[in-house]
Amino acid sequence: MMQQLRPVPRSPLRLKLGKWGYTSARYLEWWFGKVRFARKKSYASLPYTIFQHQTPLLRKLSNTDMRLQHNKIQNLKAAVPRLDGLLLNPGETFSYWRLLGRPTRGKGYVDGMVLFYGQVRTGVAGGLCQLSNLIYWMTLHTELTVTERHRHSYDVFPDANRTQPFGSGATCSYNYLDLRITNNTDTAYQLRLSLDGQDLRGSWHAQAPSRYRYEVKERNHAITSEPWGGYVRHNLLCRDVYNVDGEWLREEEITENHALMMYAPLISETSKDS
Repeated sequence: MMQQLRPVPRSPLRLKLGKWGYTSARYLEWWFGKVRFARKKSYASLPYTIFQHQTPLLRKLSNTDMRLQHNKIQNLKAAVPRLDGLLLNPGETFSYWRLLGRPTRGKGYVDGMVLFYGQVRTGVAGGLCQLSNLIYWMTLHTELTVTERHRHSYDVFPDANRTQPFGSGATCSYNYLDLRITNNTDTAYQLRLSLDGQDLRGSWHAQAPSRYRYEVKERNHAITSEPWGGYVRHNLLCRDVYNVDGEWLREEEITENHALMMYAPLISETSKDS
């Protein structure tokens, strides 16, 4: 169902109190909850590569300071070693923020670009969404189960050399906007991450080969003009599932995306099918 969205102004006090409440609730869940979080690592890769992907470290975005892009690379260099090599055993859950911890200057993070209610700002550890986006996209091509993911509420930049469907990322904010992935299979998985100077690279490995192959796609892409004067972008993410012989088995729905557009779309019609 296509949602109608509009910006909701909130006072600085409400934003601060809301963040404190959500952050405190997440700490309580970490300490007293029943989730089995993955913690162990191995730097010897498991034998089967299930899926791998890379994304460019530098992208020219309109009206943004490239200095922030270079600072983002520093932030990724600080974060990647905390996740690389993680073993995700059956029954365990990967938690992005449980593993990274609070990103501070003392841990090597610097000011980078952050998005706040559709506005580009600077903040410590800005740019880490590239890492959560990569992990989420790779996970959609495995038998692992995404148990928590938050979509981007704003579409800030026009498509530029996009190679993935709109809405295929995962936004993050310490610690209550988390990315969580649970291993409901009967084999161990392992996350490998690295930077090579040009790209952020990642892969999921496993103790046994995958039984399936996945292709992620979008459906029902639309841009709607809203009564309050803005635009909202919508789509539905799905994936086709194939067996190891390449036979199509089924289509699975992944998630809906609805995002407030922060630029005027250059379109001749308000919707299209993908």
